[in-house]
Amino acid sequence: MERDQFYMQRCIQLAKMANGYAKPNPMVGAVLVYNDTIIGEGYHQQYGGPHAEVNCINSVAENNKHLISKSTLYVSLEPCAHYGKTPPCSLLIIQNQIPKVVIGMQDPFAQVNGKGIDQLKAAGINVITDVLKNDCQILNKRFITFHTAKRPYIILKWAQTANGFIGSNTTKRLFISNLFTNRIVHQWRSEEAAILIGKNTALYDNPNLTNQYWPCTPQPIRMVIDNTCSLPSTLNIFNTNFPTWVWNSQKNESIGFVSYFKLHQSSTVISSILEACYEKNIQSILVEGGANVLQQFIDAGLWDEARVITNLNMSVPNGIIAPKLKSALLSNTENIQSDLIQYFIPAQHV
Repeated sequence: MERDQFYMQRCIQLAKMANGYAKPNPMVGAVLVYNDTIIGEGYHQQYGGPHAEVNCINSVAENNKHLISKSTLYVSLEPCAHYGKTPPCSLLIIQNQIPKVVIGMQDPFAQVNGKGIDQLKAAGINVITDVLKNDCQILNKRFITFHTAKRPYIILKWAQTANGFIGSNTTKRLFISNLFTNRIVHQWRSEEAAILIGKNTALYDNPNLTNQYWPCTPQPIRMVIDNTCSLPSTLNIFNTNFPTWVWNSQKNESIGFVSYFKLHQSSTVISSILEACYEKNIQSILVEGGANVLQQFIDAGLWDEARVITNLNMSVPNGIIAPKLKSALLSNTENIQSDLIQYFIPAQHV
């Protein structure tokens, strides 16, 4: 069992190399072991490309090919059992006559969800499941939430002064976090499918909502709530470099890189956005503001993580009060010069 955990940990390490690239597919790593020696390893490198099992088996050196049918395959997620952009990995494993497969966790995706495991067992393969299951679930928390809760994984993020203000009372933007923390924020952006802000944040802060400090990773979809479609087209989020989605109450249309989506009037704005994102296969959203939008997610209980940046050296006499978390547990802290980053999860997730 200890050796199984050792090799599963390597699968997880490999899988993380695709962070930001595999979405909306899960991150998956695979290791092929013969006589306690790794003879092949691979991971799902990008959406649409070969799966981890394919890359792992293909990585085996020519002089070791004959050992594949005598080896154990470790994989962090149940091998797929359906034809998608690639053939089923369960079939590949069976064809290569691999006698034993150790799986980190079952795939919650409806077209797999136990079918891959069943196919392997039906072929006489020794299958062991749930090795480092919790670690594998954390690895693909976005993918799991999307397929089980039927909504995107929601991360709330804001920066606040030491005395609890998120912005000023004027139209002038208040820069709170330091340059090093900003680079971490751009890494966060690269890991999510979309970024969401409200109308006032777009208007007064005029952000680009890109991960320009993390340029080698995919750009998230920029989203803004603008019920009346009145935001000026000169704002940075409407530049033609990357797609922008405008959630509104008036129209459905696309103009170049900008798409307008009319929200359902039968539910709240937040619920309507999440329903539409689920339909459009958006698996995660980083909500960056403003305070009112963030508080709506908190009040609705629709969040999975919160990342709060506090500049310990900055105070202002007044301004826009930061959102207030409810039933939140502090899971981690990090200090970056003047900034304290606190990571929270909802209490009900524990």
